[in-house]
Amino acid sequence: MRKIVLLGSVLLSSLAFAQQKSPVVGGDKDVHGCRASAGYTYSQIKNDCVKVFAQKIKLKEVSSDKSSTSMTAVIFSKDMKRAEVFIPDQSAKSIILNREGKTKMWKSGSHIKESYVLIPYKKTGYQIKKDDVVIYQ
Repeated sequence: MRKIVLLGSVLLSSLAFAQQKSPVVGGDKDVHGCRASAGYTYSQIKNDCVKVFAQKIKLKEVSSDKSSTSMTAVIFSKDMKRAEVFIPDQSAKSIILNREGKTKMWKSGSHIKESYVLIPYKKTGYQIKKDDVVIYQ
């Protein structure tokens, strides 16, 4: 009788343990359905999940006091009036910069504490300035 009770309690314990939910690998969807563990971040301009490191325009950090450097990417709207930059270590995942008129300069709005500017650099590149200091190119 003891063996039956012991076997029953072991069986019930194992069933209870199996019913507990274990974390799902890749189960880290954000509010937009993007999976950060798979390298996806939400793009406001594309209105979709994107892999920042796979974007066409990538810029490297200019100078850093850290042991490693970071990179960022730029995505332009179809009409080239808005640019989205993905700055690491920001509370927001990306910042939208707007171009006024026909200038080749995109600026952050007054709703952001720091001032970000995106400008063409050399023939095919870009620079991002934060408070008038080049941080990426």
